[in-house]
Amino acid sequence: MGGPLKNVLIRRVETNALSAVAHRARGRMLDIGCGEKPYRTLFAPYVSEHVGLEHDATIHPLGGADVIGSAYEMPFDDASFDTVLCTWVLEHLEEPFMALREARRVLKPGGLAIYEVPLFWHLHEEPRDFFRYTNHGLTHLFETTGFEIETLEALSGFWVTVGQLSVYYIYRFNKGPMRLLPVIPLLGLMIQLIAGILDRIDRAELWAYGYLVVARASTAS
Repeated sequence: MGGPLKNVLIRRVETNALSAVAHRARGRMLDIGCGEKPYRTLFAPYVSEHVGLEHDATIHPLGGADVIGSAYEMPFDDASFDTVLCTWVLEHLEEPFMALREARRVLKPGGLAIYEVPLFWHLHEEPRDFFRYTNHGLTHLFETTGFEIETLEALSGFWVTVGQLSVYYIYRFNKGPMRLLPVIPLLGLMIQLIAGILDRIDRAELWAYGYLVVARASTAS
């Protein structure tokens, strides 16, 4: 989602959220839209294998990809994974129901799915940017495709959302002569620091920038 100083805050938020649920992962884990597998170390103590799937037209580095393929037709047998991880990918899939049904297919009954998805976020990776998800939409989406939700939580409140988007906005001016001075990066870090503090004081989750979903593949026939 941007350079390392631009998104220190949300990287911390997202890593903390995944750290809190990583211990629930087991066995073979499929990382859909893995990029360079940024959470490899986080999940390593809990899974026996971390398989990365990427599509061939991705704009991201393929350093973590073990398999090139589509989220709609994954080259794996039914019930071949114990855990699925998918972070900030679902908004880029024009057929989310199809993608989740395919994830359900490759998961064993009772297997775990861990997703992070956006609600309030700017357009990115265009033109492949299709959807934003509310908590109610996510409930419908997962339950319709064969999952039982265990955790559905906002990743932030108002302040983190507005603060982080403000940082992305001011980075538009970090060009030309402005790049010679650290004004924008320092201002961005200050905004992120203040936003993180205010979010802990007043966590208004109606304005969450995204959600963490943890769901089980239904065992019902």
